[in-house]
Amino acid sequence: MDQFLIEQYLMENQWIIWLTLLWVLPFKGVALWKAAKNCHKWWFIPLLVLNTMAVLEIIYIFFFSKKTKEIHSKNLTKNKKES
Repeated sequence: MDQFLIEQYLMENQWIIWLTLLWVLPFKGVALWKAAKNCHKWWFIPLLVLNTMAVLEIIYIFFFSKKTKEIHSKNLTKNKKES
């Protein structure tokens, strides 16, 4: 019975669904782009499949994607110096 009430509430207030989509989609897009760019296959798959209301995406964007970017930049600088 509770599920029916939730469905009825969401049908009457569709703006909640649109607001949720506007919140989640930009974070999901950026997180997926960064994971693909950084070759993080094991991050890309859960980011694509799981819906965590952008929590997992925000964690990845602000904590894990930057570390790889910094390491990648250091490796590129090191390789240029060796050449």
